[in-house]
Amino acid sequence: MTARQAPDAPDRAEAGAFHPLPLSPDLAGALRRALLALPERPERVGVAVSGGADSAMLAVHAAAVGRELGIGIALFHVHHGLMADADEWGRQVRALAGLLALPVFEARVQVELAGGKGIEAAARDARYAALAQLARGQGTSHVLLAHHRNDQAETVILRLLRGTGLSGMAAMAPVSQRDGVAYVRPWLDIGREAILRAAEAVEAACGWRPVQDPTNADPRYTRAALRQLLAPVLDARWPGWRAIVVRHARHMADAAEILDEVAREDFAALEPSPDGASFSLRAWRGLSEARQAHVLRHWLERNGARMPTDARMRDLLRQLRGLHSLGHDRQLRVEQAGHVIRCHRGRVWVEPREPGAAAHTPGNSPD
Repeated sequence: MTARQAPDAPDRAEAGAFHPLPLSPDLAGALRRALLALPERPERVGVAVSGGADSAMLAVHAAAVGRELGIGIALFHVHHGLMADADEWGRQVRALAGLLALPVFEARVQVELAGGKGIEAAARDARYAALAQLARGQGTSHVLLAHHRNDQAETVILRLLRGTGLSGMAAMAPVSQRDGVAYVRPWLDIGREAILRAAEAVEAACGWRPVQDPTNADPRYTRAALRQLLAPVLDARWPGWRAIVVRHARHMADAAEILDEVAREDFAALEPSPDGASFSLRAWRGLSEARQAHVLRHWLERNGARMPTDARMRDLLRQLRGLHSLGHDRQLRVEQAGHVIRCHRGRVWVEPREPGAAAHTPGNSPD
């Protein structure tokens, strides 16, 4: 992925005085509460704007709420270059910025499809990397995203179908950290119908119209398939399913937070090294099997290791449980996606695999 400021993207919108556009009290209220709930009120916030109705209405409401709260607002647009109309989307975003008298900054990215990722995942990663670059360039650590209740419900269903764990079922958080940027999602409890009504009111007031991304209705894409094929069936049978699923995600987030607290307490009792890279095998084996697995995942995550598959986790647990309590009857060495897990003389530790080192099949190596 490469990102750069587009040469034709103006630093500041070419517009005169700001002319207020019609606002939705519900959308503005949710945004205001989200900004006021931050630990510290930021001086400047970016708004990720694709040009579609959702992000455009977030920009409209952020312009007004930002002025009210004394927070500077800038629009961030990521040009993926994947669609023939991508240039037109950028022009629409700049036109909206002009109406709102806000600065707009654009990053152009190339979506890398190597590495086994699908196009949706690759585009998402490129988008977040570009937003982080734009945020750093404009001196802000906060970016607003327009994800809403419909998006959240779809995310829960997709993660359920992919077999994700408890934390994954919590779906998108109201505030999340990535690459040093806090992403704020103020509308996770707002249905998209409210956003579309706001977009219609804005269009009636000034004529600005959001762009339409054709991939949103193309069932070849995973999320669009859920939206076009499954959602209508659920709507017909359970009209309130989205609110129910989003409530489920909040319950999963609460449960995941409690389990994280348990994992931190369990890990603290494992005689960890000062850097947290190793722990006592004997102490670990004193936990219940469920807590052994949970604290192991916590340990891997805090050390930056990718989560193993279920099969690999079961194999790792089997090997650790089968070792002599002092861990020196045989030296464990397990490869895990760029990291190495070892056990020797009663200590289990993880470390990044040295570049160029030959990979080994997970399993035990003799002394």
